[in-house]
Amino acid sequence: MDEFRRRPLNRIARPQGATPSGVPQPQAPRPVASAKPSTPVLSDSAAPQPITPQTSASTPPPKKKSWKKITLWSLAGLVLAFLITAGGILLWYNAQLAPVDASNTDKKVVVIESGSTPTQIAQTLKDEELIKNTTVFLWYTRLNGVQNNLQAGTYRLSPSESTPQIAEHLSSGKVDTFNITFLPGATLADNRKVLIAAGYGDAEVDAALSKSYDSPLFEGKPASADLEGYIYGETYSFGTDTSVEAILEHVFEEFYSVIEENGLVAKYQAQGLSLYEGITLASIIQREASQKGDDMPQIAQVFYSRLELGMPLGSDVTYQYIADKTGVARDPGLDSPYNTRRYAGLPPGPIATPGEKALLAVAAPAQGNYLYFLSGDDNVTYFGRTLDEHEANIVSHCQEKCKII
Repeated sequence: MDEFRRRPLNRIARPQGATPSGVPQPQAPRPVASAKPSTPVLSDSAAPQPITPQTSASTPPPKKKSWKKITLWSLAGLVLAFLITAGGILLWYNAQLAPVDASNTDKKVVVIESGSTPTQIAQTLKDEELIKNTTVFLWYTRLNGVQNNLQAGTYRLSPSESTPQIAEHLSSGKVDTFNITFLPGATLADNRKVLIAAGYGDAEVDAALSKSYDSPLFEGKPASADLEGYIYGETYSFGTDTSVEAILEHVFEEFYSVIEENGLVAKYQAQGLSLYEGITLASIIQREASQKGDDMPQIAQVFYSRLELGMPLGSDVTYQYIADKTGVARDPGLDSPYNTRRYAGLPPGPIATPGEKALLAVAAPAQGNYLYFLSGDDNVTYFGRTLDEHEANIVSHCQEKCKII
């Protein structure tokens, strides 16, 4: 008994508040439903948290934008825009440098006055329709280092030249020269066109052609007569600063040198002609003869024979000349002292510029007794002593050309 009492009891340590097994667990009282739910008392761990957006498992989260890539694309866009703009400007610039009219090779005489500024030079060129754009001309000359080298002077420039070519021309310092050709057989009206085509203005040409000139060449020429027959046919070379008046003076000197070298004044006098009359007859021969001119001495013989007999010269080219000059129809019955079909003797003055062969033919006509001649359809000159021979030549050699008035 005592031993039993001293033996320690086997106790099982249970957590405080634990219920022994086999003992029914007490049930917590159920809350009584209330009409108004009571506000629950939340612990700190149950406090409201910020709502985080939910992402679908199938949609990846958005990537953050790379500012580096955006900057690169922006720069690329700017570079592309710059290149397009620069390309457009370059195309426009090159177009402005191109010739004003590539098909127009006519030369214009342009005077750049001493002391002219680049801007004034550009405006002069624009006024003459030789460049398209004054600003582009100034840009080009500055960029290429020639703007300060543009020189005053007289130049012959063409609308077919580009701005670079014109700039080179004006800065080269070379003295410009040009050739001008007056043809034997040309009329004063023809020669006027030649001068204008060379770049001279209408007013300057007309003033020079209307002027009186002091030269022994004009001996016997009536004061009222114009310069018809005196623009000697030849090719001449002049500086671009040469005036029309100076050109004509040189032409007259050349013409008179031919007169002197061949002693034509004395030879014409031996034929009973003054210098003026000799030039007049030579101008008719020039227009009547073949292109080669080897028939000129014989034609001169025909005219001398007719003059001696008091016959009209009967030259169609004389009435054709005055008809064209006065603007009337060509008519062999035209009432004019220039119509040598109707009026005997020489016409009042030359009808064209004679060449040297025609001048020499008047001084030394061929021998013979022909009174008629014609230029056949084959461009060969046929002569006849009588009217019957002449008419036979017409039938045989001049079926087409002799129909032309």
